[in-house]
Amino acid sequence: MSMEETVIGLARETKRASRRVANLSTTAKNGVLRRMAAALIERKAYIQAENEKDLAAGRAKGLASAMLDRLALSDKVIASMVAGLEEVAALPDPVGEIDEMVRRPSGITVGRMRIPLGVIGMIYESRPNVTVDAAALCLKAGNGVILRGGSEAIHSNLALAKVLQDCLAAEKIEPAAIQVIPITDREAVNTMLRLEEYIDLIIPRGGEGLIRFVAENSRIPVLKHYKGVCHVFVDESADYEMAARIVINGKVQRPGVCNALETLLVHEKTAAEFLPLVGAQLATAGVEIRGCPATRALLPAAKAAAPDDWGREFLDLILAVKVVADLDEALAHIEAHGSQHTEVIVTNDYAHAQRFLREADASSVMVNASTRFNDGGQFGLGAEIGISTTKLHAYGPMGLRELTTRKFIVYGDGQIRS
Repeated sequence: MSMEETVIGLARETKRASRRVANLSTTAKNGVLRRMAAALIERKAYIQAENEKDLAAGRAKGLASAMLDRLALSDKVIASMVAGLEEVAALPDPVGEIDEMVRRPSGITVGRMRIPLGVIGMIYESRPNVTVDAAALCLKAGNGVILRGGSEAIHSNLALAKVLQDCLAAEKIEPAAIQVIPITDREAVNTMLRLEEYIDLIIPRGGEGLIRFVAENSRIPVLKHYKGVCHVFVDESADYEMAARIVINGKVQRPGVCNALETLLVHEKTAAEFLPLVGAQLATAGVEIRGCPATRALLPAAKAAAPDDWGREFLDLILAVKVVADLDEALAHIEAHGSQHTEVIVTNDYAHAQRFLREADASSVMVNASTRFNDGGQFGLGAEIGISTTKLHAYGPMGLRELTTRKFIVYGDGQIRS
């Protein structure tokens, strides 16, 4: 078959399988998810051997350490995937929920029932753990899923899909409910984006270039976030030690992910004491600071920030730092340069905290906590399929409920409309 015929065939099979998955009982879905969790442990050696093929190719190509980190299926990452499967199995099943039942003057009773979306198309880069997270959430929400990972993770993704499909078959569920496109040619993505007959929603997960390409070329609705430009604003009343912990965690713990801290804003009345304190800790952690003139006056080792450093997703140990006059300027800076991902205020002023929560426009707005908490697992969703910064249908980390929709249901006893 040609590339196009292969992709269309996979999509057709997944559409057919999705109708069966939509009607699975909660017990059946939870059972296969727990079998998948056990299988990841049992077949870890096989999975990691296939993953090593991708890592070796990545090292040969000179991939950055942050990219190799995303690609690696270490024992810790596999344990996290196993925990995610178990968490999703333990979550309440949203499918079939009925609420908002209201009796109308005509005598009919109108309500809403939560139902699967159908077939989800995932297009993503580097991180093969997305294969398992997406499959688990889509399956529990009653959807089929077609996964198209990056060429750098092809062996890892196909190995994970094989393990998951074997579990489906063992539970007498159609393996086509979870598919990985085995083609690395980018034209496979173009074909996928034209299949509105078979795919109901596209979720791209990766760099800004990929997401813009998908959004511009898809005939299918797209949930997206272009980049994660996350800010922390250290207010005048902030506890400096707490603020430093939040900044270091947000920037250093895992700099190559979308909820890492990229820009630090510091109140001018706080800067003289706080910036030398946090600057020393950042320097120890190997972070390059790109600062405004006021920042560089306090941190002479900082480089001058270029205009395009404000609003840049570095995905590296680089932090833009700006001294601002007050909360108003901090909010204005976030409005101008933020990406509607995650915004944080560190403050002991209740009024400032409440105003920041109301006015900062992002999928997650936090008080006195690290940006790294904007994550489906941390928010209690189990595994997440991605973080949406578009406001239609879902905003923020997407878990089970965000992979369903609602239809109206009506009960009557013979009413007709006059």
